[in-house]
Amino acid sequence: MGHITLASPVSHIWYSKGSPNKMSLIIGISSKELESVLYFARYIVTSSQEDSIKVGKILTEKEYKLLKQTYSNKFEAYMGADGILKLLTTVDLEALRDELENELLDVNSAQKRKKLVKRLKIVRDFISSGNRPEWMILTNVPVIPAELRPMVQLDGGRFATSDLNDLYRRVINRNNRLKKLLEIKAPEIVVKNEKRMLQEAVDALIDNGRRGKPVVAQNNRELKSLSDMLKGKQGRFRQNLLGKRVDYSARSVIVVGPSLKMNQCGIPKKMALELYKPFIMRELVRRELANNIKMAKKLVEESDDKVWAVIEDVIADHPVLLNRAPTLHRLSIQAFQPVLIEGKAIRLHPLVCSAFNADFDGDQMAVHLTLSPESMMEAKLLMFAPNNIISPSSGEPIAVPSQDMVMGCFYMTKDRDGEKGEGKYFSNLDQVITAYQNDKVGTHAKIKVRINGKLVDTTPGRVLFNEILPEVDRDYNKTYGKKQIKALIKSLYEVHGFSETAELINRVKNFGYHYGTFAGVSVGIEDLEIPPEKKILLKQADDEVTQIEKDYKAGKIINEERYRKTIEVWSRTTQAVTDAMMDNLDEFNPVYMMATSGARGNTNQMRQLAGMRGNMADTQGRTIEAPIKANFREGLTVLEFFMSSHGARKGLADTALRTADSGYLTRRLVDISHEVIVNEEDCHTHEGIEVEALVGADGEIIEELRERINGRVLAEDLVHDDKIIAKRNTMIHKDLLKKIEDLGIKKVKIRSPLTCALEKGVCQKCYGMDLSNYNEILLGEAVGVVAAQSIGEPGTQLTMRTFHTGGVAGAATIVNSKKAENDGKVSFRDIKTIEINGEDVVVSQGGKIIIADNEHEVDSGSVIRVKEGQKVKEGDTLVTFDPYHIPIISSHDGKVQYRHFTPKNIRDEKYDVHEYLVVRSVDSTDSEPRVHILDKKNEKLATYNIPYGAYMMVRDGAKVKKGDIIAKIIKMGEGTKDITGGLPRVQELFEARNPKGKAILSEIDGRIEILPAKKKQMRVINVRSLTNPDDFKEYLIPMGERLVVTDGLKIKAGDKITEGAISPYDVLNIKGLVAAEQFILESVQQVYREQDVSVNDKHIEIIVKQMFRKVRIVDSGASLFLEDEVIEKRVVDLENKKLEEQGKALIKYEPVIQGITKAAVNTGSFISAASFQETTKVLSNAAIEGKVDYLEGLKENVILGKKIPAGTGFNKYKAIKVKYSSDEEKAEEE
Repeated sequence: MGHITLASPVSHIWYSKGSPNKMSLIIGISSKELESVLYFARYIVTSSQEDSIKVGKILTEKEYKLLKQTYSNKFEAYMGADGILKLLTTVDLEALRDELENELLDVNSAQKRKKLVKRLKIVRDFISSGNRPEWMILTNVPVIPAELRPMVQLDGGRFATSDLNDLYRRVINRNNRLKKLLEIKAPEIVVKNEKRMLQEAVDALIDNGRRGKPVVAQNNRELKSLSDMLKGKQGRFRQNLLGKRVDYSARSVIVVGPSLKMNQCGIPKKMALELYKPFIMRELVRRELANNIKMAKKLVEESDDKVWAVIEDVIADHPVLLNRAPTLHRLSIQAFQPVLIEGKAIRLHPLVCSAFNADFDGDQMAVHLTLSPESMMEAKLLMFAPNNIISPSSGEPIAVPSQDMVMGCFYMTKDRDGEKGEGKYFSNLDQVITAYQNDKVGTHAKIKVRINGKLVDTTPGRVLFNEILPEVDRDYNKTYGKKQIKALIKSLYEVHGFSETAELINRVKNFGYHYGTFAGVSVGIEDLEIPPEKKILLKQADDEVTQIEKDYKAGKIINEERYRKTIEVWSRTTQAVTDAMMDNLDEFNPVYMMATSGARGNTNQMRQLAGMRGNMADTQGRTIEAPIKANFREGLTVLEFFMSSHGARKGLADTALRTADSGYLTRRLVDISHEVIVNEEDCHTHEGIEVEALVGADGEIIEELRERINGRVLAEDLVHDDKIIAKRNTMIHKDLLKKIEDLGIKKVKIRSPLTCALEKGVCQKCYGMDLSNYNEILLGEAVGVVAAQSIGEPGTQLTMRTFHTGGVAGAATIVNSKKAENDGKVSFRDIKTIEINGEDVVVSQGGKIIIADNEHEVDSGSVIRVKEGQKVKEGDTLVTFDPYHIPIISSHDGKVQYRHFTPKNIRDEKYDVHEYLVVRSVDSTDSEPRVHILDKKNEKLATYNIPYGAYMMVRDGAKVKKGDIIAKIIKMGEGTKDITGGLPRVQELFEARNPKGKAILSEIDGRIEILPAKKKQMRVINVRSLTNPDDFKEYLIPMGERLVVTDGLKIKAGDKITEGAISPYDVLNIKGLVAAEQFILESVQQVYREQDVSVNDKHIEIIVKQMFRKVRIVDSGASLFLEDEVIEKRVVDLENKKLEEQGKALIKYEPVIQGITKAAVNTGSFISAASFQETTKVLSNAAIEGKVDYLEGLKENVILGKKIPAGTGFNKYKAIKVKYSSDEEKAEEE
């Protein structure tokens, strides 16, 4: 290879700069010292016979001269890479390793230990790879081939050149100058300067800008170095190796093709001519329409008539792939049979639009031609549009009729009173159709027909619709909207499979279009009827708001409550106006039909058109107090328009920002999971996870049990009342699901990718059903990528949610009661109550109502609606409470005394109201704010802790009665539920970040003790074990953090002590691995379900499995691992197996969570990691360790241009040969 021989050695910047600094660690000096030597500021001692001068000692110019005078021949010291090279050459790695290992045994400080472990790791890497440390210094610089650093002549005769040429030129110039200087024995200072400049030139060539100022071109642009050629989106890995441009492709605008079949797409003739060119030419020669290829080419280019005769046969049975960017999931690329059309636009079947997320407002799509017989087979068998009816992320149909198609079906299957021919009897279906065609009976008339010997209530429209359905699936007394059609497609698919379902969907599409046109549904402004009750409702609301303001002025409520109550009034009113509007509309009102059928729009949009726009959100997402009372039909006032523009603009800005975020999330997910492939049939594990319905914070069911276990495999026999209902390893299908529901089973143990025992990938049993075809997953399926796409794709959908409502504030559901989650007997724990106005009001904090296994926390101020020992049914109300605040209630009559605080007086100028807020003052004592209630003799009756941020409702020295509110703690508002909470929350969970304002959790089961004393200005809380009273855990809580426990309360390990979000790290440390995995899984599901997006659990499980695949060594036993080293669990388990066989001490380890970015950078394959992020770091580490990439994942194989080891490239299928029969090139499997 071409190279430049350097006149003086230079260091390689990848190894001499960066953290951890490999060169400085081997030598044992700091990075700063290393830099000062390399860049000729200091000397380093390379050999010494004098004890006082140690090898590796750093000397300044002055020190060096002094020592040279004293011990002239007894030591040697050098500047620059020369000195470092000499030192590195003399390093004895084995001896250094032994020395470090011995040092590790005696070290006490954690800091020192960390540093030693770092050094030892690098030394071991060098030894195991057979690399020598001096190879980190360059004596030659390789020059890459000219085609990788091209030079092109521009039109004006000038040249444009790659930046690398400039960087190489600098190295050559400086190197030649240095040679000359050395030849003529120039003064040392000049030589040193030239050597330093050479070092800098080589640094710039390898990684420009890593150290100091980057080298720039004449126009002040940074030059791209070798490292930059590899890094980032434009680098070698991502631009050229993972993404390539291909020939045999075309792109054009898409238009709708309603007359196409599901497996067809329309390709413009001109496009087909170019795409299929070589195939057409071959066919022309074969049919002897052209004498040779040259003539055939001419015919094609001239679009000769002979060509059109051939092209139809050429494209028959030769599918094309259509792709719409952004390609978010596998359904964004599907195969179709081309049909030649006139014009220049591609025609697309309307039903595949939702999979592509395409519409016809100018979208473009790319066409790719399948070339080899194998690829044509794959396209037909796997990628054909009719095979992609079901979404692999949720198992729900994705090719569902929409808009006009739904409208037509809905209109035809509705009934109406008083239609022509109502009440008539018909002896069979043909009679109905004849009568309808002869206009003797109306479309929506309620009639009776004899079907299979029974009289059935129906309408002529329904009869016509059911004619297109298979007989077993007919229902003559049902209105079909979008939901019903979706359910119909699902049940049809379960029974009949792909091709018949595709046929049926096509028939529904044709029926919908035909009768939708025939219905003539249109929208006029008169169709938006404003409800007459609106005025009365608005008047009532205004009166309510006035009353709330009166209460505020009288000091009964605080400002935050006034604000929230006002907003709640307007939310309620908006809903009431909407309900009135919907009740007033005629069932055949076009707008009403569109919204209720699911064809277009929804109730929310209708409300804005004909009801009232309601509450709007401002730019911060906080709801504006004054609602918009008008709707779009009445028109907005200038002020209302201004208020509504806030949210609408935010929606547009958000969309742009979040789309990028979501794309990046998908990329990280694919990078961490692409290597997860279905590798074996069964891993024979007995492990599994217990699953029950997923319940939200407010007791609402987020995900039913049936959804969570559908298509999964049982981990153990399913037993009910000592009877085995299903054996272990049975897949849970429709019938078994129904059985489980009927028996009322609430918990099922299923197998899961999380507990799969395979070293690599997952097995069929742990994965379960392939959601896209309801069969067991096939071997070789790339389930990791499917999981990443299933989670990432809706991310983008979610990001766009704000857009359509135009910034209308989503009403956060107001929760003001707790309901029983199951039947059972009520028991109370740690609840103190007093009677106020005949109701039992709770005055204790952290009490619980227990029904069987379920615990319901009860805040102070709640009103208990059940008696102890009472039997309750699921859904019965247990307690009611104020949704806006938690009150601190006095349980005695007496006088108030403030202790350790003076509340801040806040004046509201608008209403001239004073509020008293408890804030931390600068000179506040260690003691916590308290309120004492004193009797007439000034003796203490009760003491209440007041958290910071509470509002005082009584003044110091005031008299209170039993049941009066002393202070109010505001409950945190939910704000408007926008995916702004969602997408960042999903990222936070997958990146395993500690949430902001995290809660402190108890690490043991025990009883709370709140101590009066303080430590470091923090309050002290002990959790004392119930089993061993001497055992307790101490927690220091910052003053004013809101506690969710009270003195003497019993709590479990993992329960919150303070308010806040739970950190996954705490769950892992306290409750263990399984609980932490379940926590992340359920938290992610919660975000998606809130947005009405269904993603199956197994996809999230695969990602979570990848986050937990590493462990931290606690005790290395007899192995060579180092303590605190983080290694893949499978590697440690293998090592432990060997140690066990040899009877040696085993390795002890603990699980660790790695966020998806970290896990992707630290993946086993260095090629995959380098193509993800931190390319230079990954490659330099891999070089030192002498890493081997076993090419197990997908990315590394794509980069090397090999077939991926998944799908048809899976090992098991490699033996299959494809045979071509004669010239037709029909492929068949042997």
